[in-house]
Amino acid sequence: MIEPHRRRQQRGWYFYDWANSAFSTTVGTVFLGPYLTSLANDAADAGQPVTLLGLFSVAPGAYIAFVISLSVLLQVITMPIVGAIADNARSKRRVLAVAAYLGSAATMGLFLVKDSYQLGGALFIIANVAFGCSVVVYNSFLPDIATPDERNAVSSRVWALGYVGGIVLLVLNLVLFLGHSSFGISEALAVRISLFSAGLWWAIFTIIPLVLLREQVRVHHAAENVVTSGFRSLGRTLGELPRYPQALLFVIAFFFFNDGIQTVIGLSATFASEELKLSTTVIISAVIVVQVVGIAGALLLGRWAARIGAKRVVMVTLVLWAIMLLVAYVIPAGKASLFLVMAAGIGFILGGSQALSRSLFSQLIPRDREAEYYSLYEVSGGASSILGPLVFGLSIAFLDSYRVAILSLVVFFIVGGILLSRVNVRVGMQQCENTTSAVV
Repeated sequence: MIEPHRRRQQRGWYFYDWANSAFSTTVGTVFLGPYLTSLANDAADAGQPVTLLGLFSVAPGAYIAFVISLSVLLQVITMPIVGAIADNARSKRRVLAVAAYLGSAATMGLFLVKDSYQLGGALFIIANVAFGCSVVVYNSFLPDIATPDERNAVSSRVWALGYVGGIVLLVLNLVLFLGHSSFGISEALAVRISLFSAGLWWAIFTIIPLVLLREQVRVHHAAENVVTSGFRSLGRTLGELPRYPQALLFVIAFFFFNDGIQTVIGLSATFASEELKLSTTVIISAVIVVQVVGIAGALLLGRWAARIGAKRVVMVTLVLWAIMLLVAYVIPAGKASLFLVMAAGIGFILGGSQALSRSLFSQLIPRDREAEYYSLYEVSGGASSILGPLVFGLSIAFLDSYRVAILSLVVFFIVGGILLSRVNVRVGMQQCENTTSAVV
């Protein structure tokens, strides 16, 4: 029987996934990539050099891939600091609020991007860095609001609710995009309104977790500046991580298999439009399929994990991810039906693989250090996410092929799966208990 106050906090926690999923789907997966690519192509056609924030020249089709890589690199730098600060701050909710509202404001700012792909890239970088930092703090609440035997179910439920939030807004944006002429607006304006709506959605629904979540009693060092304390805690976390070898091994495994997951999420729309020559309508339909099937997948895989364990279920999903990438590699251009079938397969395994990875990691880390360790978890995933988009960008620049990049990602799932198979969850939980007892 779940205590009423804990159930209330869990419900509040669920709604941050509902809030930020609009950014992941409407902005990151569907509209921004093709839109900025078209602006970069227009600039190139007009004889203008296409550059990444003025730093170096890039191929127009590779612009969004390099923007994603740069944003993730900045995430890698900032997330550990934010995680350490969150663990030492008197209010983790305030840290969550700052990150969430910075990201939502930058996302709403994408409405102003009419012809400047550079402005669009800069705003996305700010939004994506803020998004990653907010997720670090958000994830760190999981051990506070759920007991170890509840976490697989709680994490899976929140992923399912996130899918619902993402799909509700995406359907509304699909109606606007497809019926833009009947609304008396251009297609480009429909895209910009959709991007703005994701930021507004993110901002509004973030209010719910900020109201319902409660702070846990923690030890604070009043004389220390929270930023100084944050940097000190980060150094301590990195130094102590070898004391939790199962957590360390999991982080390394996650580094590899998350590379494939995040690259598929971030560049699937660009792959579909540029390589498979599919329309925006088909791409949005595919994302909706992912969201709908993902709801069932997250819940069913969460229940399966309760029977056989989260680690085994994640291992199965990694095999299925590799199969999906092989399917993507051989899909002929213009075959929308095959792309939608693949989208259904990805939807079923996506939520389960990520939700259960998050809850599995929570079993392997010490108490009262959750934000620090979840920042390393996100950094592991973020650092790997630099490589996938970079491979895509280099493949376009030198081989003019998205398919080679897709096929190369299979290696990351294989390596990640092998490393994950060596993680002993029971031993990892015991290591945390022994360390905590020794400190006490």
